Amino acid sequence: MAAVATVAGLVTAGLIAASPASSATLTEVTGFGANPTNLRMHLYVPDRVAARPAVLVAVHYCTGSGPAFHSGTEFASLADRYGFIVVYPSATRSGSCFDVSSPQALRRDGGSDPVGIMSMVRYVQQRYNPDPGRIYVTGASSGAMMTNVLLGDYPDVFAAGAAFMGVPFGCFATADGSSWNSACANGQVVKTPRQWGDLVRGAHPGHSGPRPRMQVWHGTEDTILRHPNLQEEVKQWTDVHGLGQTPSLTDRPRPNWIRTRYGSTGENAPVEAISVQGGGHDLPMSGMAEAALRFFGLTGGPTPTLTPTPTPTGGAGACRVSYAMNAWNTGFTGAVKVTNTGTATLDGWSLTFTLPAGQTVTSAWNAVVSPPAGRVTAGNVSYNRILAPGASADFGFQATHTGDTARPPAFALNGVACAAG
Repeated sequence: MAAVATVAGLVTAGLIAASPASSATLTEVTGFGANPTNLRMHLYVPDRVAARPAVLVAVHYCTGSGPAFHSGTEFASLADRYGFIVVYPSATRSGSCFDVSSPQALRRDGGSDPVGIMSMVRYVQQRYNPDPGRIYVTGASSGAMMTNVLLGDYPDVFAAGAAFMGVPFGCFATADGSSWNSACANGQVVKTPRQWGDLVRGAHPGHSGPRPRMQVWHGTEDTILRHPNLQEEVKQWTDVHGLGQTPSLTDRPRPNWIRTRYGSTGENAPVEAISVQGGGHDLPMSGMAEAALRFFGLTGGPTPTLTPTPTPTGGAGACRVSYAMNAWNTGFTGAVKVTNTGTATLDGWSLTFTLPAGQTVTSAWNAVVSPPAGRVTAGNVSYNRILAPGASADFGFQATHTGDTARPPAFALNGVACAAG
């Protein structure tokens, strides 16, 4: 299990945390149904959800937890924006890795963790009337492996998945009862597309309907689950969809992302792979989570229409913002200070502003900034989440520009306009 612990250490080292700024909170659910491995369930329901909301199952890394994945990724804040529900499972065994290796886990309703996670999905289906055609799963590291497993075990439940730094379905299978497969982790398990596809089809032999779409991500410098696993995942899921190995599209949506699409050139391609040049064994960050939602189709569609986000009270929205730029010929850095001038402590903050045309954020510190251009939101990270009355939080970012170096015209903290300071 030493290797498993290393996974968590590297993932945590690359962590950029984001917390939702709404009044919605993460809630633990017990008694949600069959749960043979005693998983825990946490649920995030935003203040505004669509009439038939989508559901996203977000699965953590080794030594992590559902609450850690909630606070360490952007999925909850994106749920606030797009109105879907997020389920966060937690593994409770030693090492907190999910079972992606046992025979029970690798077949439909065979037992182990997938059964407990499916009980969580059914719990949400029974109580929130979600759209059954918009159930999705994503995860990082061990959670990415579970994403592959759930799409294989339950192809009639999940519409699509996004796996960040994982391995193919069945790659981690072991015969000795251990949960770590070094050959797979090192990218040394190589199969033909048909062999990989047969492993998926064998998980639910009776299934003859459509298969979930799959998006896979991997960093080229990943030393825990090595980069060759990306191509093995592509081989597996293209075969499952009856596709060849030649991409329909190859492009670079960002300078260090090489994206290939199979079976289609559009956003709804059956299989999409993104190789992150220079990337390591990291959580989804810097626009990756939103790119996954775009692949799912969750960044468009109807605006949430149910319970509206409440207006902050007790002076919680009162704020002052200072903004300084240091520009050069094609780029600039921005230094921002946001001060809580109200009378109530903010437990989570989100600063919204619009960048002039041509300005694009390339990196940020002390905040998560997304999307990179246009109307952007800078959200707190874990260590500056609390903003007491009179307290300030400083963050910054680097950006490129095409000539316009004007500052944003206005700022809003948690939806309330701020004064310029």
